[in-house]
This record gives sequence, structure tokens and C-alpha cells, in this order.
Amino acid sequence: MEPILEMKHIRKTFSSTVALGDVSLEVWPGEVRGLIGENGSGKSTISSIAAGMQKADSGEMVFQGKPWNPKSMIDALQHGVGMIVQESGTISGVTVAENIFLAELGQFKKLGIIDRRAMNKKADEALRAIGVNDVHGSTPLAALDFQTRKLVEIAKVVMKQPRILVVDETTTALSQNGRDILYDIIKRFRKEGKAVLFISHDLEEIMEVCDTLTVLRDGARIRDFRKEEFDPDAIRTSMIGRELQGDYYRGDFTPSRLDEVALRAEHLRSGDALKDVSIDFHRGEIVGIGGLSHCGMHTLGKILFGAEHPEAGSVTTADGTKITNETAAMKHGIGYVAKDRDVESLALNTSIRDNIAIAGMERYAIGNFLVTGLKERPYVDAQIKSLSVKCSDRDQLVSQLSGGNKQRVVFGKWIGRGSEILILDCPTRGVDIGVKKAMYELMDQLKREGKAIIMISEELPELMGMADRLIIMKDGVIMKEFARSRELSDAEIIKYMI
Repeated sequence: MEPILEMKHIRKTFSSTVALGDVSLEVWPGEVRGLIGENGSGKSTISSIAAGMQKADSGEMVFQGKPWNPKSMIDALQHGVGMIVQESGTISGVTVAENIFLAELGQFKKLGIIDRRAMNKKADEALRAIGVNDVHGSTPLAALDFQTRKLVEIAKVVMKQPRILVVDETTTALSQNGRDILYDIIKRFRKEGKAVLFISHDLEEIMEVCDTLTVLRDGARIRDFRKEEFDPDAIRTSMIGRELQGDYYRGDFTPSRLDEVALRAEHLRSGDALKDVSIDFHRGEIVGIGGLSHCGMHTLGKILFGAEHPEAGSVTTADGTKITNETAAMKHGIGYVAKDRDVESLALNTSIRDNIAIAGMERYAIGNFLVTGLKERPYVDAQIKSLSVKCSDRDQLVSQLSGGNKQRVVFGKWIGRGSEILILDCPTRGVDIGVKKAMYELMDQLKREGKAIIMISEELPELMGMADRLIIMKDGVIMKEFARSRELSDAEIIKYMI
């Protein structure tokens, strides 16, 4: 039996950063091969080269016995390799059907006019084929949330019936129902003798889903594991090159906070997302907000930052100022790390310097309008250093960074300007073990400095591990509030979520 795909001696650099040194990889029929490693290890880079997103500097690829050098992701998908990307792989401003048949609209043209009814029908069929029954081809993509857009992307790729499906950190953007849909697709590919290249930072998930596992570190292939060899400690040690000591989370189990209320939400209403939600957020505490994906917590985060307007209710600061937009929020020391960082938190095609500097101009600009490199550069460099952003220099494009380093840049943007209130929506989504640990340590440090941390997360272990108070939401209402405790169990919490 021959491998479906062989990648031989692949090398890729970004400026002076070596993303892949000399990596060879094989993918076999009926195999679900996992790729794991810290951010910057090369996982997304090698998979994106296989899927035509970018070119290798050197090396060769063989797909189904023939040289493989796709011109683009569309070309790769049409010839047998489809990739579901980590961030947004869809285009706003058009319909679901137009996204699914992007670059293929000609097949629906009659006398130069697109038959939208036929296109929408075929899009519906593609969605139903993967088990998505509540989304229609005629729906504007902008009307869908991030995880539903991801299902549209999955339908688009699977419809082409590729021999290899590349899944890059996709499950972190999906609800449990969405994950089940993807897992069923993976099982189908295995059964049909096709292959899946599966990238995840969730070690438990990757051990469950995959048949084999390849560990990458610093652009090199470190070790392969067969299913029977899967061992969490051995895999972690291979990833980071050392044994990871201690817990990722806070070591104390005593809830604490200062008396001062930093931010107050009163009687917030927003369609079905929020129904009369009131919460006080204190300085010197981490408030965790959890629930299932559509419970309303993500809408709450946007409203607290002024990015969305409630139908009723208010958000006020300690001095009584109402937060009605992002400008007011920033003026009163509020920072917001969005769940969809590539769309809402970063300008990907600009530099690290521009992304960090834009939020803190009043910190270094002369008269709040004159920007000089003499003051801007040290401001940016201080954040790069303090947050250990792995990059060639401050002028490297953010799009070239790994997921974890992108997230460090987002944190740097808000911490650099001295934000006193931080709203963190899924702050560790798509980052590796080492970066998670660093972020948890940073959150604990900021809490001890008296800042207010609002952590919205779909990951129950990190909420239990970090929060002084844990608020569980369901169907737009607060179901239960838990104080930090060593005895608190996930079973006790989950019954209020479902």
C-alpha cells in the first residue's frame, strides 16, 4: 500500500523565522493522522502547504503517485485535498450558497444569469449531507454566528469529496453538535479509505479521534505515536522538550475580590440572546462566564465592550458613566479580546507594531496626535518582550504568526494601554499548552494588580480552574452562580447548562 500523500524535506521560512526546517510526512489511506505541537511548531504551515494555501521554499510533494504542487486552495480542493482553516474560511457580504460555490458560479448560469434557486437548492443538499438542517443556501452569511459559518465551510469542502481532509483547529470554533458532525465526517473518511490530517491543541480530543500522531517542535518532526502508544505525559514532553511541571491553573481555592465595583451590567436584554441579565464585576477578581455556545455569553461580552447595543438595560463604570460604544469603553479602561480574533481583534495584513500601537496612541503620541517612532517603538517592543511574542521583529506581519503568538499580540494591545477591565472571550482558543499556562499566569497577575477580569469560555475546566466566581448562563438568562471551591465539580455545574 502506498501513501496518499508524501511530503519530502519541506522547508518554509518567514523572514528570519524558520517555520519548517526539513520536515517529511506521509498520510496513508484510511488514516486519521494527528498533528500536535506548541504554537509556532509548524503544524498549520505544513498542512497549509499540502492544501495549496502557500508554497514551500524547498522540498517536494507526491499525491496519489504524482507530483503535487497545487496553485491555490481551490485548485487543491478540486484535485483531492480540502482544508478547513483555523480561522474564518468564508466571505461575508454574500449568501451561504455563494460561499459554498465560490469560483464555481458558472455552473448555475443560464443565458448569462445565475439561477439562484438551483444554486440555493444544491447548497441545501450539501448542508443536509453533513447533517446541518437549520441553515439554508439563501441565508446571508453575515446573519450566521462564527461556528455556523464554520459548518458552511465544512459542507463546502466535504461536498467535493476530497481524498484528504485537513482539519486545522476547527473543533474549538464549534458547539458540541458541530463537533459531532465533524467527528462523523472523519469516521466516514476513515471507512471509505480516505485520510484526515487533524490538528488540535486538545490532547484528550486528538487521542480519541486519531489513529496516529506526529509531534512537531520548532519546525521539526520530533516523534510519531501509534494509537497503542498514546500517553499524555509522553506526548506533552515531546511537544515542549521538557516535563511540564505543576497545574496550568491557579493554585489557590479561595475566592477573592476588592470591594469596588469596576463594571455593572443592569437588566440587559438583546433578543433571545439576553433576557434581563444583571451582574456586578469587581476589581481584583476573575469572573468566569460559561454555558453552551448559544447561551448568550458571547453577546454579553460584546455589549459590555459597547460593540453591540442592548435593546434594554445599561452598562456603567464605577463613576456611573454609561458604556454605549467601543470608544467610551476604551476611554474608561476596558479592553476586549474577541473570540474570532482574526476578524474582530487583529488587522492580519499589517505589522505587529501597528496592531499593538493602534490601541495605545494616547500613551506615546505627542498631544494625542503626533506619532514618532522614537516613542512608538519602545512602547511596542515592551509588549513584545513582556508577552514573549515569537517573531522576527516588530514589523513582521501578524498573518505570519502562529495562533498563540497572534493571541499574545491581542493581549499586548490592551495590556499596553493599561486597561483596568479586560473582557476575554475564549482567550485560550487555538493556543497550545505552554501559551495557555502563560496566559493563565498573566490573568492571575492582573487580578492581583486589582484589575477586573471577565473570562467568557466554552471550556469548563479553565473556568473552574481560574474564576473567583463562575456564572452559568442558559437561553439568555443566568442559571446559577458558583463561588470558587476545591469541592466544586463539573457534574454539579453541567446540570445548569443543559
